[in-house]
Amino acid sequence: MFESIMLNDIQHLILRPNYLNVLKGFKDKPLIKVLIGMRRVGKSSILKIFIRDLLNESIPKSNIIYINKESLEFDSIQNYKDLYLYIVEKLRAIQTKKYVIIDEIQEIDQWEKAVNSLLAEKIADIYITGSNAKIMSNELSTLLSGRYVEIPVYPLTFKEFLDFRNDYSNVENEFLIYTRFGGLPGIHNLSFEDEYVFSYLNSIINTIVYKDIVVRNNIRETRILDNIIRYLFDNIGNITTSKKIANYFKSQRIKISVDTVINYFKYIESAMLIHRVERYDIKGKKYLEFYDKIYLNDIGLRNGLIGYKEKDISFLLENIVYNELRAKGYKISAGVFDNIEIDFIAEKQKEKKYIQVCYLLKDEDTILREFGNLEKIKDNYEKIVISMDKFFPQERNGIKHIYLLDFLLDRY
Repeated sequence: MFESIMLNDIQHLILRPNYLNVLKGFKDKPLIKVLIGMRRVGKSSILKIFIRDLLNESIPKSNIIYINKESLEFDSIQNYKDLYLYIVEKLRAIQTKKYVIIDEIQEIDQWEKAVNSLLAEKIADIYITGSNAKIMSNELSTLLSGRYVEIPVYPLTFKEFLDFRNDYSNVENEFLIYTRFGGLPGIHNLSFEDEYVFSYLNSIINTIVYKDIVVRNNIRETRILDNIIRYLFDNIGNITTSKKIANYFKSQRIKISVDTVINYFKYIESAMLIHRVERYDIKGKKYLEFYDKIYLNDIGLRNGLIGYKEKDISFLLENIVYNELRAKGYKISAGVFDNIEIDFIAEKQKEKKYIQVCYLLKDEDTILREFGNLEKIKDNYEKIVISMDKFFPQERNGIKHIYLLDFLLDRY
């Protein structure tokens, strides 16, 4: 039960208030709270801090069940029957508020049967986490019949990164570290040197690839999988198709069918290593099929796997802005307007923004391209160019300019 959590460990965890506020908002509501995110983004820590808050509200430890399927302590819970019986037995005699918290629930066979039953019988307030896209929106709506709320958990934003570092004295230098090592919380337990951080990040990739891709999908051609992952990591922000990937490997004398690429692509996406961004024809008002852009859940994983490449800084910054927008709850697509590429269309409720991202507005040609692309779109939605130019004018021909660190730290 709760004995698996060491109270001293909980006391030293760093708050991520955005997620905790959402959990508190849904506490004791008749919904299953589902935290979804890639392995090691901090879902377990968020739940442990939530448990600490429950204890501070005088909820007895005996009223809280915490099951972590990455711990051997719970190895006996293999399927939905094991899960249901374990929880019911622990909570049978308790009459006051009860809480069930299950980490990495996808490791339990047919877990949804137990969770649905626990909810229907009003046995406890339920919180679960998962690291595989098979329990994301399209699957959850079937498995849980609409009785859930999905809470995506992302790697640290730059603002959260600074909170973890607890050092705001040189934000520019901290950002250089962030672009190199990314936003996985676990790196903050290490000395910030390539040797240590990249070794840790590579161990995470190996775990994700093995547990969430190779084993789950019974893959034998692991060399091909590795090649495709490296290709995707090396082509963030670029237009990508399965045929293009297959043709690239063909040029390298590596035979991979388009069907194999499509399948492996889906597996990598399901493991949440990458995100596929659809391209949207702004003029034609339709999505363009088969021509997506790829961004990474965490840029540190890329740098650990294929090395930090200074020449790719523009793509890294684009990926950072993409991740920031996602963490802020925007739905994102890549825009196309008369064959001109717009980096992001970000939408949330009635809000809509067009965003261009570049490293530096270093010459007139760059300025004309970044601002000119947005000027061609004649609607009244907000249009923004984001760059690392700290002293560039804040506005040009009605298009807003924002210094990247101001954007990430909400200082605009």
